[in-house]
Amino acid sequence: MAQWGKLTYAQKQCLGATGKLMMDARMISEGARIGIACSGGVDSWVMLQILAMRQRILPFPVELMILHVNPGFDSTNHSPLVDWARENGISAHIEVTDHGMRAHSDENKKRSACFYCAMLRRKRLFELCGQYNLTHLAFGHTADDLASTFFMNIFKTGNVYGLSMAEDFFGGKLKVIRPLMYLEKKTIIKAAKDFQLPVWQNPCPSAGATERSRTEELLTEIYGSNKNVKRNVMRALQRWQLDLTA
Repeated sequence: MAQWGKLTYAQKQCLGATGKLMMDARMISEGARIGIACSGGVDSWVMLQILAMRQRILPFPVELMILHVNPGFDSTNHSPLVDWARENGISAHIEVTDHGMRAHSDENKKRSACFYCAMLRRKRLFELCGQYNLTHLAFGHTADDLASTFFMNIFKTGNVYGLSMAEDFFGGKLKVIRPLMYLEKKTIIKAAKDFQLPVWQNPCPSAGATERSRTEELLTEIYGSNKNVKRNVMRALQRWQLDLTA
């Protein structure tokens, strides 16, 4: 770790927990070509920073590529990502789309805007992975996202689904990985500040008013002032997902 100078506690937590999960879930191997889905939010920024650090300490070579699909609300807010990629020598594909506007238009009459936009974005990310012959696609979902997804699916659909830590797609040609799922959001927020990452605000008009955000508010009430409740929920769901991955 010395090559980065002295790391803060939050930075060490992110670097260590990410490495542990990558080993536990056997996420990558030699020759992996990893597309990093970076939205510009705090989670994806920390994932990008940590994967760039881990690339230098892995015992085998891997390649990294930044993938940013701008939903179109602000066609210029990704400029800090362009600068970061250039300064750190990581290749990037950055494009501006109309996904956000389409999700909020009459084209999308049956689904929530958030769901539709995410669906369009993921479809495009999958296409880019094929275009660049990438073997992995990394998303910045956290332990908090795992919990909110799990309960949201129960509340809204009556089904038990979480978020896979590592999952094959297209007959094994692409593996989706989520390296931050051993980490809580509060740690990631602290690490992003310590790394001084240029996180930008989400300009989507539906931000903060989604089914996920309402589920997160409900979970905050359930957790209450007893942090053991949240910790136990996170650990139980993490073990469950890791068992499904193994």
